[in-house]
Amino acid sequence: MIETQGVSKAYHDRLVVNDVSINISKGGLTSIIGPNGAGKSTLLSMISRLTPMTAGRVQVDGLDITRTPGPELAKRLAILRQHNESTLRLTVRDLVAFGRFPHSGGRLTDTDQQHIDEAIHYLALEEYQQRHLDELSGGQRQRAYVAMVMCQDTEYVLLDEPLNNIDMHHAVGMMQLLRRAADEKGKTVVVVLHDINFASCYSDQIIAMRAGQVAYQGTPEQIIRGEVLSDIYQLPMQVHEIAGQRICVYFR
Repeated sequence: MIETQGVSKAYHDRLVVNDVSINISKGGLTSIIGPNGAGKSTLLSMISRLTPMTAGRVQVDGLDITRTPGPELAKRLAILRQHNESTLRLTVRDLVAFGRFPHSGGRLTDTDQQHIDEAIHYLALEEYQQRHLDELSGGQRQRAYVAMVMCQDTEYVLLDEPLNNIDMHHAVGMMQLLRRAADEKGKTVVVVLHDINFASCYSDQIIAMRAGQVAYQGTPEQIIRGEVLSDIYQLPMQVHEIAGQRICVYFR
C-alpha cells in the first residue's frame, strides 16, 4: 500500500500540494486526474522521493520513504517522469538496461538480460532495440522509457503522463499494456492522465485533484459523472454509457 499523510509542497509562498492524505491499495490501476496546476505531478514526484515534501509523510508498504535507503526503495517503486531527456547517445537496449541498476549495480547478469528482453518485447521494441534514442520518434522514445521502468520489475509503477507524444493507436496500446501489468503481473500502477476517457475505461480507482487537494477519490462509476467532472474542471460535462464504458463529452 502507498499511504500519504498530510503531504504538502510549497514553492516560496505558493502551496502547490496542500495537506493530501490518500491510500492506494496494492494491485490494480489508479489514475490521477485534474486540470493543469492541480498538483498531480508534484504529488507523484513526492511519493517517489524525487521531490522533497514541505510537510507530511509517505509510506510504501509501511516503509517511510525518507528513511528507506535508495537501493531498497528502488526495488519496490519505479517512476517515469513527465519529461525525460538523456544527454548520452544511448541505444534503446542501453536505456532499458538502466532499469536493472538497483538489482545489478551495473554488472548485468543473465537474469538481468532476460528482464531486458522481456521489457523490450512487452513494449514491442525489438526492431528498435539497437537504434539510438535520437533516431526515434517521440512516441517510440516514450515507449523505451516505459520499458526501462518496467524492466526495473518493481511492485509499484508510477507513470507521469505516459501518453505524451504518443499517437492514438499507441496510446490505446500503452493503456492496455498497463492494464495487463496490473492484471497479469500483479503490479500496482499509478498513472497521471489528462485523458479522462482513458482513466474511465482502464482504471480501478481514480483520484481527482483540484487546486492542490484531492477533491474526489473512488471507482470510475463514482468519479466519471457529469456533476463531479464539471466541478473538477469547471466545464460543462456530459457522461454517456457506450458499450459498457462511461465516456465523457465536453466539447461545446
